[in-house]
Amino acid sequence: MTMESIREFIRRAPFEPFVIRLSNGEAHEILHPECVAITKSKVVITYPDEDRVVHCSLIHVNAVELLQRA
Repeated sequence: MTMESIREFIRRAPFEPFVIRLSNGEAHEILHPECVAITKSKVVITYPDEDRVVHCSLIHVNAVELLQRA
């Protein structure tokens, strides 16, 4: 996965929540564009309500999909 493909999801207007799926099976929901930052090699995801930050290497990102809400 490239940083530019993830940035496309972050920059959508209007913003649509999406999920980042990692090679270890983890899935991280991005509910607001300010809760994710991306660099050349990493994705940093914040969970403000949980006071939690997750650092992921881009090489471990398997998929980025729009979040399907029921």
